Amino acid sequence: MLQQQLSNGEPNHNGNYPASPEYSNGIPPGDPPGTGRVDIQQELDHLEEIILSSFRVPLTGRTLVDEEKLLEQLDYIRVSLPAVFQEAAAIIEQKQEILLEAEEYGQQLVDAAQAKRAQILAESDIVRQAQQEAEQLRRQVQQECEEMMKETLNEIDRKRRACQQELEEMRQTAIAHAQDIENGADEYADHVLEGIEQDIKDMLRIITNGRQQLRADSQSQRNSHSSKKK
Repeated sequence: MLQQQLSNGEPNHNGNYPASPEYSNGIPPGDPPGTGRVDIQQELDHLEEIILSSFRVPLTGRTLVDEEKLLEQLDYIRVSLPAVFQEAAAIIEQKQEILLEAEEYGQQLVDAAQAKRAQILAESDIVRQAQQEAEQLRRQVQQECEEMMKETLNEIDRKRRACQQELEEMRQTAIAHAQDIENGADEYADHVLEGIEQDIKDMLRIITNGRQQLRADSQSQRNSHSSKKK
């Protein structure tokens, strides 16, 4: 009856669990059953030790085992299993909590990565838009510079032609002015020479008149001398 109660994992009539025969107070070294700290592997090793240390029947390959000691060890292991299960359940629950925390942390990492990815994409769009705007501005500035250069060259060419035309006009004016000066000089010289010519003519007329008067006077004198001689 005692073994049946112990095999069902129930305490004995004193309210204590059956102890291994090697434990003096009915409790193994360390923590008592029900605390979740029973080393089942150690108890199984102890059970194996009981069997291996039992008397072997010569020539039969059989072993005589102390039934009471074996059953007590089995009963102790049996009543210790709930605590081990509780410990395992606690470990599983803790593991689930750790997994949940890890999953939550992983989700946070995923969310952070997605947010970072969105930020990088947004920054990439901003950078790409800035590059496009910079390229458009560069092209616009280049086009404006080319237009300004073209207008400047056209203005330079127009001013060059205007200067050439003005120089040509100035040259023609200078030539005309020189021609006028030359013509004026010729006219002045002709006028001066005409005046000299007129003076010479007047002098020649005076000389001629003077000679004619001298001839007339000489003839009168000859005629007068001739009359006196007769």
